Amino acid sequence: MTDSDLDATDPQTLPGFFDALADGELLGGVCADCGQVLLPPRPACYACGSRAVDVEPQPREGQIFSYTAVHTPPPAFAEDAPYTVAVVELAAGGRLLGRVAADYADVSIGDPVELTVREPTATEREVALDYETDWPVHVFQPR
Repeated sequence: MTDSDLDATDPQTLPGFFDALADGELLGGVCADCGQVLLPPRPACYACGSRAVDVEPQPREGQIFSYTAVHTPPPAFAEDAPYTVAVVELAAGGRLLGRVAADYADVSIGDPVELTVREPTATEREVALDYETDWPVHVFQPR
């Protein structure tokens, strides 16, 4: 496949990635040359530059790799603050950023979490770009 073959339904695009997520499937790119897992998938590996990237289902379980608290969010989300966001290393090695459904004080590096998906709230739909309004929201739940 060449980059010109990509369209919004391809899982190597953000719309395609979120469409799959809405259908309950977490997809990642896996570089055939170096094994790097790319989340979300993309047509080229950011580790080695290869274009030999396959799209494969990924596990939803992982561990907190790094995390922080957001105290000053965009104005539309001021009532949500503070909230926790984390980089999660999934069981297959890929890393994905997302909210954690736990207070900052209750989270530690290495904590096990599982990816869940929910519909966007009315506020999230209001601030989304036109093409993002139906994208699901992923949240990591402590296990």
